[in-house]
Amino acid sequence: MRRNQGLAGIGTALRLEFSGPTRMRDAAAAWREVVANATITDPLTRTGTGLLAFGTFAFDDFSAQTSVLIVPEVIVGREDGQCWVTRIWATGSTAPTTPLTARAPGDEYRISLRPGNLGAAGFTDAVAEGVRRIGKQDLNKVVLARDLTGHLPAESDLRRAITKLALGYPDCWTYAVDGLVGSSPETLIRVDHGDVNARVLAGTISRGTDAAADLEAALALATSTKDGDEHEFAVQSVLQSLRPHTSVLATSEIPFTVKLPNLWHLATDLEGTLSDGSTSLDLISAMHPTAAVAGTPTPAALALIRELEPFDRGRYAGPVGWVGADGDGEWAIALRCAQVTPTGDVTAYAGCGIVLDSTPEHELAETKMKFRPVVEAFG
Repeated sequence: MRRNQGLAGIGTALRLEFSGPTRMRDAAAAWREVVANATITDPLTRTGTGLLAFGTFAFDDFSAQTSVLIVPEVIVGREDGQCWVTRIWATGSTAPTTPLTARAPGDEYRISLRPGNLGAAGFTDAVAEGVRRIGKQDLNKVVLARDLTGHLPAESDLRRAITKLALGYPDCWTYAVDGLVGSSPETLIRVDHGDVNARVLAGTISRGTDAAADLEAALALATSTKDGDEHEFAVQSVLQSLRPHTSVLATSEIPFTVKLPNLWHLATDLEGTLSDGSTSLDLISAMHPTAAVAGTPTPAALALIRELEPFDRGRYAGPVGWVGADGDGEWAIALRCAQVTPTGDVTAYAGCGIVLDSTPEHELAETKMKFRPVVEAFG
């Protein structure tokens, strides 16, 4: 959901799981087969109606976390003041009778998230090593993350945390897919009848304490050489990934600042026209991982992430979103998020782009600000 518009799924009509380096290509092929064998009645024929699947994909090719496409039994959509309901069932069975009346939220709860596998000291050491490797010209940029962990009381209702995220960050993509919950400011790709658009975010600074300080912070970000370099790496990686699939591809002339409740981000918007019939699943396969969440060059950045991060990122910084029967869809990058297991274990993640001018203390402070949405949602 974003700006009070979006999609919600109830129940599971079909669940498809994928893993390994080909997980997104396999998902694209599997989805084409599902659609080819489906009978679809969709009188509205608008974005988000008819058969669709929600998805979340692991960041790393070698992650132990599965990637999934989930087709709900019932989908409720809302856009531009209009709402619709889609019901989905297996061929030969009967339509689901899932009621649309929502049950009341469960009891309130508050949990504290504490350092996980990589604490503050370990993270600053990792950043320092990342800067050293960049200085040796092993790579130009690497994105390093740390984790926080906690445990939910039994029978906790995740809708409470999701609602806090949606209300607190209305301009972000709030998502909840297979236990992965968060509010991401970054659109990986949106495909709508041949049009594609994306928003690249890289470069961050904390909001000011008053109007004057806030304006000063935004100006400092916009004129920062360090953040500008980090941002340009991310933009170029997206352009390189999308050019083979588009006939037209344009970007905003200069990066602009995006204001969130807790942070300023440096942003660039990209718009284009598809030329090869790719679906949104094909495009996320081509784009992931961008320099905004991995670094550049990509192989060297991924190798350093695996070396310096003592944990599996799971689905953090991977694509999360939905795909329709026509291949259109909306996919965000899974940022400002936590993975919640069926037993109630919570793992949250936050990371920073490291370049030559990065300082460990500044990057640690940035992760604290990026953790804030999830910490407040559960706390």
